[in-house]
Amino acid sequence: MSSHSEPKIDPEPPVNYQIRIEGHLTGKWTDWFDGLTVSLEETGVTCLTGPVADQAALYGLLKKVRDLGMPLVSVNRTERSHPIASGTSSSKRAQKE
Repeated sequence: MSSHSEPKIDPEPPVNYQIRIEGHLTGKWTDWFDGLTVSLEETGVTCLTGPVADQAALYGLLKKVRDLGMPLVSVNRTERSHPIASGTSSSKRAQKE
């Protein structure tokens, strides 16, 4: 009998995110956000940036923002884990015309 085992899947590398919230956090909150860099913008926005291990960790960070009661301004992925191949189907279509 041959035994079937699950294929080994390499974990995805962390992806960098930028989470912007309305208001300024004091220095005491920096450790609470799992090592993200906390920067204060002149516009009154706090920007949290850095690598996030996976979607579960991202949702955990967003829950912390919610628990602070500070309005969420934006969440942006700042780096892709896999680059997009050059040439999309729309650009190939344009080349044919």
